[in-house]
Amino acid sequence: MTDKALTIALPKGALYRDAAARLRAAGIDVPEHVGRKLTVRTADGTTLLFLRPSDVPAYVEFGSADCGIVGKDTLWETDRNVAELADLGFGYCRLVLAGRRIDRYHEGAPLPTFLRVATKFTRSAETFFAERDLPVELIPLHGSVELSPLVGLADLIVDLVATGTTLREHDLVVVEEIAESTARFVVNPVRFRAKYDALTALLERLTAVPA
Repeated sequence: MTDKALTIALPKGALYRDAAARLRAAGIDVPEHVGRKLTVRTADGTTLLFLRPSDVPAYVEFGSADCGIVGKDTLWETDRNVAELADLGFGYCRLVLAGRRIDRYHEGAPLPTFLRVATKFTRSAETFFAERDLPVELIPLHGSVELSPLVGLADLIVDLVATGTTLREHDLVVVEEIAESTARFVVNPVRFRAKYDALTALLERLTAVPA
């Protein structure tokens, strides 16, 4: 391994397939399937770390990885000091405010005075409602967010939507779009200076590939 060799943090899950394909197109031999592997060294000396998406910014900030690929939605929810160098264009989804169709909030029906909102994206939701000066009780959840309006836990949800299928299956509708998310290429600022040539070369190869 040389000083020019890079360590790249990759997110397991929804973004992995496209992230791996983009890196392969950029000349890095990323495996199709990683199984339980946590790290792999490629033939050119690149070290790959396979992480939970929410952990990618931490590994990059603290220099355990020189760079990484992560969804913008993950960056919204973190304080980690990483430099975002490129929008890679894949992994498109929307962060939305959604509710039950029967409540007709999407048609302009007045919101409850004591509004309860369930979400995995508490920072983004807090910012959204604060900007609109709407008092709200946020209910942090880590799964089954769509269920919460159906059983009376929350009036609305803030969640990511890709195709909208899950919302439709639960008779939920988008009330308002908050933001759009795609995969981003992020780097450690100190490592970027130290490995400038290697990181800019990788960045150029990654952004030369159509999304």
